[in-house]
Amino acid sequence: MPISRALPSWATGLIGVIVVVALWWVSALTIFQNAGSVPGGAIPTPADVVAQFTGDGIGFYWPHIVMTLNEAAIGFLWGNGLALLLAGLVLIVPRIEKIALQVAVITYCVPIVAIGPIAYTVIGPPRGEPSGTAIFLAALSVFFTTVVGSLVGLKAADQASLDLVTVYGGTKFTQLRKVRIIAGMPSVLNALQIAAPAALLGAILGEYFGGAERGLGVAMLVAGNAANVERVWSLALVAGLLAGLGYLLFALVSRFATPWTTGRSSS
Repeated sequence: MPISRALPSWATGLIGVIVVVALWWVSALTIFQNAGSVPGGAIPTPADVVAQFTGDGIGFYWPHIVMTLNEAAIGFLWGNGLALLLAGLVLIVPRIEKIALQVAVITYCVPIVAIGPIAYTVIGPPRGEPSGTAIFLAALSVFFTTVVGSLVGLKAADQASLDLVTVYGGTKFTQLRKVRIIAGMPSVLNALQIAAPAALLGAILGEYFGGAERGLGVAMLVAGNAANVERVWSLALVAGLLAGLGYLLFALVSRFATPWTTGRSSS
């Protein structure tokens, strides 16, 4: 029996983390020790990053975390809300499917780093907090994934069930409410699971352009300008941890909201 099958999933995940940290440590002490123009190398060791985080304290990171999460959450709601609305509209009015997919593909193909300055010019500097540009880029980052995932899921409904609703006089909207939403829930939740880290990334990138005063993106930019490599890495790891928690949250929601996908009882 392969070792990966003999071990529980949490153990294989822990082994993966240990391997990554070990490779990071070795690279920081050897390959990248004298790389870049920063004293001590371009990549600090995990111990240096932990020491930086401990020295700064949670009081330094917390205001930036709260601001970025706020921007990511608002963008997540707007982007996914519009995506779900568009996917539902496509099923009610099938003729607009090609147009909807074209719009979704355009939002996906336009690089965020290219549209960020344009968004900042149109939206303007933030009047207080949060940053409108960060919210816009967070919403843009999740739109395509949720549109496509929702359409795939909503179209996966059993045709016999759809025909039964029609026989009893139901409309396409009734099919959507009674059949398609239930059938499409696993795909929709999977799309939202991917969208959660994407929204955080969009918000952080938006803070680079949006002239925000707080946020993980702003803090990383300031630390980079000050050549504080350890702080840049600690902020990046905090952002990665938050993205992972968002992904895990929707994975748990999907597991308990759609137990039939894993063969478990809802009880």
